[in-house]
Amino acid sequence: MGAEVDVDAIVDVRGTVAGGFEPVRDAFVRNLTALGDRGAAVAVYRDGRKVVDLWGGTRDIDGTEPWRRGTAQIVRSATKGVAAAVPLLLHQRGVLDLDAPVGEYWPRFKAHGKERVLVRHVLNHRAGLPVLDHPLTPDEALDPVRGPEAVAAQAPVWEPGTDHGYHALTYGWLLDGLVRGATGGRSTGEWIADEIARPLGLDLWLGLPAAEEAAGRAGRVGRVEEPEPSGNGPRLRPKRSVTEAYADPGSLTRRAFAAITPFPDQNDPVYRAAALPASNGIATADGLARFYAALIGGVDGGTRHARLFDAATTERARAEESAGPDRVLVVGTRFGLGYMLHGSASPLLSPGSFGHPGRGGALGFADPESGIAFGYVTNGFRRTVTADPRAQALVRAVRASLGAG
Repeated sequence: MGAEVDVDAIVDVRGTVAGGFEPVRDAFVRNLTALGDRGAAVAVYRDGRKVVDLWGGTRDIDGTEPWRRGTAQIVRSATKGVAAAVPLLLHQRGVLDLDAPVGEYWPRFKAHGKERVLVRHVLNHRAGLPVLDHPLTPDEALDPVRGPEAVAAQAPVWEPGTDHGYHALTYGWLLDGLVRGATGGRSTGEWIADEIARPLGLDLWLGLPAAEEAAGRAGRVGRVEEPEPSGNGPRLRPKRSVTEAYADPGSLTRRAFAAITPFPDQNDPVYRAAALPASNGIATADGLARFYAALIGGVDGGTRHARLFDAATTERARAEESAGPDRVLVVGTRFGLGYMLHGSASPLLSPGSFGHPGRGGALGFADPESGIAFGYVTNGFRRTVTADPRAQALVRAVRASLGAG
């Protein structure tokens, strides 16, 4: 990669770009100057080596302190893609059977007809448990026991395995209860820290350590905003059916996103210290991209850090498990095991890509055919669940850099 440069003094974009990936730099600058990004970063790896590492704007959505190398942010549902690696790696190691009932590992889960919920149903959003009849308060949701207990006591809203709908918040409690049951009590956040983040040197956390929170006050973790109906970002025009679903308090859509009511302050240190595998991971753009790079190949030349997923696990992650109208998101979605797949709702680099967006902007994914791994984080959340215009502009630029359009 080239030397660090100040590519645009007006928006203070900094970082490095390898030859041929200049379109990504141009798109990133445009995000800050024309698409309303206040502060953001993007990183791209190709065949395990970093080819893009850019950051710009301000660390805090409501401040003036500059975004620095290593600034991290809440990535919301992009957390799901990181968390999904845990059960897949447990399966790869022979600890977890994807076709076994969840209750085999988590006996209390069997209540209310959930004996037929399989491990793969948790990962492909077919468990029929996207809502809670009794939403959790913020304090209850952050308790590591109360969330799993709530989904264990919940009856499915459709026959498990027969349809799919995005488990926006309940996914995290389902996955954590399953992982704890399969590992003798080890949490998803602990597993990520010990088996993935620390060995790979990732700036990525599910449950921000106190030392990092202290560093955050000095410039490590930025403050994010809640998405507003209007603002400096691009105006989106969702389909009427989507708008109506979000407006209807009784819809699965509203109920799924209201499983925690009211939603916690995402800048609260207590929230950031908790571990919600569906929604509160914290990462740098490099941490997210490096994670996906490690899923599909060795990073840093493969001499120090070997590939996490073997070939069979990679294929399981991206083989289509659910497709078509989503009962929660009210658009067509495609899921593999724990990962969103390339499609109209979540366009990625190519049909073989797999990853996960975060509601409001963040995105991480891998594309095994091209060897590309991508991470984008922002402090300016927009009212988007899947295809955020800023992330999509960067994806198109990566595609252009590869000569694919």
